[in-house]
Amino acid sequence: MNTIKLLIILPLIGCLTIISNRLPAQEKDSTIRYTRVSNGYLMVLRQGDEIIPQLEHFALAEQIPSANFTGMGFVNVTFGFFDSAKKKFNPKHFKDVELASMHGSIAWQDDKPSIHLHGVVAGKDFVAYGGHILDGTVGTGSLEIMIIPHDKVLERVFEKDLGANVLHLKR
Repeated sequence: MNTIKLLIILPLIGCLTIISNRLPAQEKDSTIRYTRVSNGYLMVLRQGDEIIPQLEHFALAEQIPSANFTGMGFVNVTFGFFDSAKKKFNPKHFKDVELASMHGSIAWQDDKPSIHLHGVVAGKDFVAYGGHILDGTVGTGSLEIMIIPHDKVLERVFEKDLGANVLHLKR
């Protein structure tokens, strides 16, 4: 009887191991990333979490029509200053900095979440830098984000003459 159980259980364990090894690191981690609160959601990201993909995953999982959010924490971040003549961002990376303030919005573009995100960071010298956040991961500690959903679906549209995505409002 025990041999039969082992013959059934061992292949199942092998399958689960293969499936588990194919999941991204954050999906393997059982840490809860957000919870519902009275006026929206509180998200707490941990060291190594990628900020924008986590917000995109949240918007999809919770079917958020649109939202605004604020946050603070410790990050490694890439800011971009938009060169309107060249219609592209000039990036600058900052490592191990305090994200003193982060503000952004969640909208939709091409049936996917579209995250627009700005922030201000400061290093150990207390010099502050800020702008459009192109990319970022949580550094030592955490990043706390308060998300306030809206009841209307908002869309972001690429405007060719500007070379940028712009939030469009509907009646």
